[in-house]
Amino acid sequence: MVSIWGWANPRKFMGWTDTALPVIAVLAAGMLALGLVWGFFFTPDDYRQGATVKIFYIHVPAAMIAINAWGMMLVASLVWIIRRHHVSALAAKAAAPVGMVMTLVALATGAIWGQPMWGTYWEWDPRLTSFLILFLFYLGYIALWEAIEDPDTAADLTSVLCLVGSVFAILSRYAVLFWNQGLHQGASLSMDAEENVADVFWYPALVATAGFALLFVALVLLRTRTEIRARRLHALETRERMVS
Repeated sequence: MVSIWGWANPRKFMGWTDTALPVIAVLAAGMLALGLVWGFFFTPDDYRQGATVKIFYIHVPAAMIAINAWGMMLVASLVWIIRRHHVSALAAKAAAPVGMVMTLVALATGAIWGQPMWGTYWEWDPRLTSFLILFLFYLGYIALWEAIEDPDTAADLTSVLCLVGSVFAILSRYAVLFWNQGLHQGASLSMDAEENVADVFWYPALVATAGFALLFVALVLLRTRTEIRARRLHALETRERMVS
C-alpha cells in the first residue's frame, strides 16, 4: 500500500499533477460556465430582490471558497508543523493569494448586493466584519512569507499566523449563528430544506460552487508547482554561491 505522503513527495507531486491539472482545469471551466450561464440567464428574478439576486451565483461560492481556502491552509500548516513536509508548506503558501482574491470578490459582490437590499454598501455586521478581518489576515500571511528570506522560518511563522487566523475563518462561517443581530442572512446553501433557497436557484448555485471549488484546486496545484520550482532554483543558486 502506497503511503499518502509518497504522493506528496515533490518529484511525484510534479508527476501526477502534470496529468491531473489539465483535467481539473477543463472541468472547472466547464462547471463554471454551466453554473453561471444557467444561473444568470435561465433562472427567474426573485419576487423581492429582482435580478439583483443573481449576483448570488458569484458571491456565495466565492465566500465559501474564501473560508475553506483558509481551512485548507490550516491543515497544510499543521502538516508542516508536525511532519516538516515541505510540499504542505508550499501548498499553504500557494493557496493564500487565491483565498485572498476570493475573499475580496465576496466582499465586493456582497457590497453590490447589499446596497439595494440594505440601503448601504457596508454595515458593521458580525459576518461582514469577521470577513474583512479574514481578508486582512490573508494580506498579513502573504506579506510575512515575502518578508522572511529563509523559507523554513517563513513556513514556521506563517503556520502560527494561520492557526490564529483560523478563529476568524470560523467566525466568518458561523457569525450568523453566534450573534442573532445583524443584517446578513443565514446560509443560502444548506441541507436544511426550510432554510435553503428554492430549487430553481439551488441547483445552478451548486454547479457554480463546484466550478469555483475546482478552480481553486487547479490554481493551488498550479501555484504549488511554481513554488516547488522556485524552491529548487533557490537551492541551486545557494549551492552555486557556496561553491564560488
